[in-house]
Amino acid sequence: MARKKFIAGNWKMNTTIEEARSLAKSLVDLAGKIADVDIAVCPPYTNLAAVGEILKGSTIHLGAQDVHWEAKGAYTGKVSTAMLKSVCVEYVIVGHSEQRSYFNETDETVNKKVKATLAAGLLPIICVGETLDERKKGLLHAVVERQVKGAYSGISEADALKTTIAYEPVWAIGTGEVATPTQANEAHIFIRSIVEAIYSKQVAEAVRIQYGGSMKPDNAKDLLALSDVDGGLIGGAALKAPDFLGIIKPA
Repeated sequence: MARKKFIAGNWKMNTTIEEARSLAKSLVDLAGKIADVDIAVCPPYTNLAAVGEILKGSTIHLGAQDVHWEAKGAYTGKVSTAMLKSVCVEYVIVGHSEQRSYFNETDETVNKKVKATLAAGLLPIICVGETLDERKKGLLHAVVERQVKGAYSGISEADALKTTIAYEPVWAIGTGEVATPTQANEAHIFIRSIVEAIYSKQVAEAVRIQYGGSMKPDNAKDLLALSDVDGGLIGGAALKAPDFLGIIKPA
């Protein structure tokens, strides 16, 4: 099955509103009419409305970096699905390695967020991946299988088809390190096999799996040419419009 490539930019805790507007305008100018690749950008919460206004009429979609699973209430500092939808967000990153590492994200909370996101009609990008220590100990398969199964617990086949998975070798995020094409593709094939075991071959062949470990313009072509790499979840290179375009083009 031919899966449409999907390149998403995670801006992390970067950009003021003015910087975000400037970056979004540059992206619209460079990539705002590209239709044969799905493109999304995920600014900080404070910049979602401003960026969303600039993206209107372009082919670039708006995403958020996280969400809370409750609809409303006494959850200081959190943002709900309704709040995201009110500023025209379509995609939500769930379970990013930085959330897992720094902010106590667990497989259980990832699952709650996936369910809340899908129930609201939003599209989750579910992040999974192993740390350097886990890889060295030979735990890649055990860790990734636990994370995938945890994220999809209680998720219907129809809803699973609305999700994207992002494989993040945590040791290759922001370090300049990158998995070799062989390492990346093997991990993606393994993830697809888990999805097949949970659902079916049909679902596994339809779900897109992005690579999320330091994809840059100079390695994007090789990574995106792999059989099971369906795009990228881009960090640092998403903050410069020409670099982001340099990843979109080979996709």
